[in-house]
Amino acid sequence: MKESLAIRMSGLGGQGVVTAAHILSGAVVREGKFSTCNPFFGAEKRLAPAESYVRISDEKIYERGEIVYPNIIMIFHPHVITLGKCYTMPFYDGLKSEGILIINAEAPLDLSHEDRNNLSMLKAKLFYIPATSIAIDIAKTGLSTNMAMLGALIGVIKIVSFKTLRKSLEERFGKKKFIASATTAALDDTIKSKFAKIAQLVEKNMEVVKKASEEVKEYSIEK
Repeated sequence: MKESLAIRMSGLGGQGVVTAAHILSGAVVREGKFSTCNPFFGAEKRLAPAESYVRISDEKIYERGEIVYPNIIMIFHPHVITLGKCYTMPFYDGLKSEGILIINAEAPLDLSHEDRNNLSMLKAKLFYIPATSIAIDIAKTGLSTNMAMLGALIGVIKIVSFKTLRKSLEERFGKKKFIASATTAALDDTIKSKFAKIAQLVEKNMEVVKKASEEVKEYSIEK
């Protein structure tokens, strides 16, 4: 049986959800597997809901578009949950049995009794990471939150190596500009402006990745 994995990234405009999906997908391909990534967003404005989908497989992938039944859901901002800024409600809708939730928050969120009960029935694994704090502390910018989230993912499941993630990051921010949309291109330029050189951007963001991989923690659904 061929191994496959479906990841749904849910966040807000300006957090680099699309960028994170592209970098992860590129790293997966570098390791000899197949991967596709697809962004989904409505109004291209800061703090509006945004999602990206990453499919990973040992064989060719023909399905594209929205991931309805993910193995992993990554929540890039607490407001996806607390304010319902999400295209998929509840935020864990479609999560497969024994699936993984990785949430960016300074402390575990006060999930409703219904949510905890549903997640328990799914035998879901819940992880928290203060991704934004790690990004600001190390890279000096909240724009590196997406890299902290990728680091947390690696800390939870060894999906790619640090080496291939670095290569994919270098490729994304190298000379050739990647354009998913005008807003995404502008965000890339903003991130670049935070660092004197691309090499510094890569080094600091990889520090963020490695720190997040060490700091991500699992929490009991019942708490």
